Amino acid sequence: MTDTPLGEGTRAVRAGLPETRQYEPTLPGPVFAAHFHLSGDPTGPYMYGRDSNPTWTHLERAIGELEAPGETVHTISFASGMAAISAVLMSQLRSGDAVVLPGDGYQVLPLVREQLEAYGIEVRTAPTGGDAQLDVLDGARLLWIETPSNPNLDVCDVRRLAAAAHAAGALVAVDNTLATPLGQRPLDLGADFSVASDTKGMTGHGDILLGHVTCRDAARADEVRRWRKIVGAIPGPMEAWLAHRSLATLQLRSDRQNATALALAQALEQRADVAGLRYPGLPGDPSHRIAARQMRRFGCVVSFVLPDRAHAERFLAALRLVDDATSFGGIRSTAERRRRWGGDDVPEGFIRFSVGAEDPEDLLADVARALDEAAAGRS
Repeated sequence: MTDTPLGEGTRAVRAGLPETRQYEPTLPGPVFAAHFHLSGDPTGPYMYGRDSNPTWTHLERAIGELEAPGETVHTISFASGMAAISAVLMSQLRSGDAVVLPGDGYQVLPLVREQLEAYGIEVRTAPTGGDAQLDVLDGARLLWIETPSNPNLDVCDVRRLAAAAHAAGALVAVDNTLATPLGQRPLDLGADFSVASDTKGMTGHGDILLGHVTCRDAARADEVRRWRKIVGAIPGPMEAWLAHRSLATLQLRSDRQNATALALAQALEQRADVAGLRYPGLPGDPSHRIAARQMRRFGCVVSFVLPDRAHAERFLAALRLVDDATSFGGIRSTAERRRRWGGDDVPEGFIRFSVGAEDPEDLLADVARALDEAAAGRS
């Protein structure tokens, strides 16, 4: 290794790899073990499979190197993004505490709210845009930020919110799923916790469920790790190994997807049948000014609104290179009418489009053709 700071692509390829050993693989295979040899006092890195696993260790080191290059941080991997979210909330909040959640965030958050309130935790909500969460921050124990928000792609000023929260005695967690650490580093912006569903862009192949939490404070990390142990929300070794393997292409995937997402957004700007277009990378987007200050990449998701449900469904049916599927961040483009789930406050014709790694010319041509067919009433 060299003392010169590594580029993002090099870091992604090399992150978390153990020291080289003659005749050993660069990335060791997954370790399948419920228990490990353990004599004498129960100390050491690996004792029982619910506590730790060498394959998790490699992955967690890799993610930490992407979240905060050159720093000592603590990453805890989970079986899913929701497991990671729940671990932060449940490990940091107690009955009588107040937490501020985004009112326009991931659609499972209302279910989280119900559970938190059942535990005697006060839940306040405010939209992401306009830094509106500042208005309900007073006396809160934890501020939860999701930026860009899913699916509306609003952006808030993380530095401003984190500074205000810390001044008020609150912790700050940022859901960084859409941006990934290559797009945005929440810890550098002042957050105490960076959280993500690694099911999405981090792993990018749509074939595993995974999540993680990264923080600088070792004591906070221990609290999150303890919660993982209590509820058993651990990743399988195969999933952890696949995730680590997939991180090597994160920069390659991100660069292609982000560039194509911008090209798609620019093309959609020219369409009279498209309304409500949002992409933080567009200079005219309401969130662009803030996003440009705190993001290095603007993500692979574009959202827009077609005239009505039928029009949107004709568009989705006409696409040939895009899967009608939920989730985002994968190498295969996906799109869906978000209102079908019922949890997002969006119009019936709202489309969340996740740009994959297809050739941009092919993808844009497919979208243009599908939009023309949908506008003509054909499917």
